[in-house]
Amino acid sequence: MNILLLGSGGREHALAWKLAQSPSCKRLFAAPGNPGIAECAEIVTLNASDHDACIDFCLSQAIDLVVIGPEAPLVDGLADSLRSAGIAVFGPSKAAAQLEGSKGFTKDLCERAHIPTGAYVRTTSLDEARGALTRFDPPYVLKADGLAAGKGVVIADTIESAEIALADMFSGQFGAAGAEVVIEEFLEGEEASFFAITDGETILPFGTAQDHKRVGEGDVGPNTGGMGAYSPAPVLTPELQRRAMDEIISPTVETMRSEGMPYSGVLYAGLMLTADGPKLIEYNCRFGDPECQVLMMRLQSDLSELMMSCAKGALGGASADFSDSTALTVVIAAEGYPGTPEKGGAIDLGAAEEQGAKVFHAGTALDGTDLVANGGRVLNVTAMGANVTDARAAAYQAVDAIDFPSGFCRRDIGWREVERESR
Repeated sequence: MNILLLGSGGREHALAWKLAQSPSCKRLFAAPGNPGIAECAEIVTLNASDHDACIDFCLSQAIDLVVIGPEAPLVDGLADSLRSAGIAVFGPSKAAAQLEGSKGFTKDLCERAHIPTGAYVRTTSLDEARGALTRFDPPYVLKADGLAAGKGVVIADTIESAEIALADMFSGQFGAAGAEVVIEEFLEGEEASFFAITDGETILPFGTAQDHKRVGEGDVGPNTGGMGAYSPAPVLTPELQRRAMDEIISPTVETMRSEGMPYSGVLYAGLMLTADGPKLIEYNCRFGDPECQVLMMRLQSDLSELMMSCAKGALGGASADFSDSTALTVVIAAEGYPGTPEKGGAIDLGAAEEQGAKVFHAGTALDGTDLVANGGRVLNVTAMGANVTDARAAAYQAVDAIDFPSGFCRRDIGWREVERESR
């Protein structure tokens, strides 16, 4: 089949890398891509916000399947436009993508479907939000309702810092995403990610992972899009995975279908493992980044066949097989991230991949023939091992082979599980 992959980050490089390995993938196109994706796919110039141009390209190149990597085109309704033109798409409709596009929408759905999550209040003005703070105990969880590139969450330890953060949000720190702010109960526990692929009827579990959102070692500093991840996440035991499916994923898919918004694509649940069991923190309507990178390293099934089965509503009988080994990825970011990153820094990958690691490009560009930084999160250095300890050692060995003077990374990815494995 001919496949068009939309996106330009590390997630899309991992998807391109895996799709290109598929025996059923005849031609793989990517837009806008990046230098790493260019090694796996034919790069084309397309703007995902130009729905007509995307449709015209698909028809002219006999595209059988479009894979939409990032969340913004999904929330914008690109999948609907493509489907209306008879083109198969892996990714949810605009209505279904509200699960990520609006934090308030998801919290309201959880309330209707009795899905375990934290208490919350939706607010549309600074005064209303300040008043709502009194209903919660610190620390305060403040979320811009819309898309904010993984940075729209603030956890404030005091009411004073919460009020400052709310003022920033409502004054436009996150643009239109902060026009509404959701204030939530702080959930105690360990965070983990659970993935499923669904065609709206059949639900196929698709692995677990654990991300590291804070920019600093020891999980300190501001939230980022993710500084590293590993898969599987042993903390999500088989029993907790069963509960996540029964209490969170299945009721969500059933409710979306019954309310006329059937969900098709990957459903990524960010979970807090509380003393009362798993509770939903938030949903993403696409593969996580960098969680996708570790999932693709472990995936043994044919990704393109799974995605096409999902797009055609034919997931029944399909299976997703993963290696029993652990994959771990370390994000190398540009200095200044998650604020204003330093672009243009020279990168020499050296011998990073000689020992079996894979370097996924997240924010890179070519300056002539030289590889340079072109974003906040620049590289995802990914390796496999028998457990988290071994995978981490292999990943950092590859990190240390890279020459990127204006880059930095956390040196403690996987620290919780490494501690548990050492006991």
